[in-house]
Amino acid sequence: MRAGILTVGDELLAGDTVDTNATWLAERLTDRGVTVERISTVPDRTEAIAELVAEYSDRYDVVIVTGGLGPTHDDVTMDGVAAAFGRELRTDEQALEWLEADGYSRGDLATGTADLPEGSDPLHNEAGVAPGCILENVYVFPGVPDEMKAMFESVADRFAGTIRHVEHVTIDEAESALIERFAQLREQFGVKVGSYPGETVRVKIEHEDESVVREAAAWLEANAVVS
Repeated sequence: MRAGILTVGDELLAGDTVDTNATWLAERLTDRGVTVERISTVPDRTEAIAELVAEYSDRYDVVIVTGGLGPTHDDVTMDGVAAAFGRELRTDEQALEWLEADGYSRGDLATGTADLPEGSDPLHNEAGVAPGCILENVYVFPGVPDEMKAMFESVADRFAGTIRHVEHVTIDEAESALIERFAQLREQFGVKVGSYPGETVRVKIEHEDESVVREAAAWLEANAVVS
């Protein structure tokens, strides 16, 4: 399964808020064997959201969108998702029932909170107010991290792929000195190798076969200065 993640919010682009949602989602999806191929952030503009949702929906097996749900003037994510599929927004009765059960009366509820793209399946916000939804292969979650995490976990079983096993080796050599050994590692074991330099070099070794990962890590440890 291939995935794209789209986070929405002017505050993310201005640097006012750190986008922890994308990192958390990428980690959770990867843990489930899903390959995250692209992460983007867009402003609170309907047309920008619609453009990328449509592109991602065509390109990837699953798309996760977070942020911009609710009744305020800049909460336009549902408008953008609806526009991406040529749908209208409709007040969802099940979403209204959830809101009422959570203590929000129809009279007190700000207009638009329960408006979802026509034909979508609503998702209950167990940690907040604004519901999410599923429309075709697009999953729309709130931007508040606790709410997003709870909603993701409610549908996590829908995201699955081939689990890749990982080993890390920390090496006390310059990254440039390891290029040939990385090439040999890939050729001999067929693993994916990532290197992350700092005071030391942290090497990430990946493969679908756990035993191959262990063998590759052992080979590298035997052929490098391990920290």
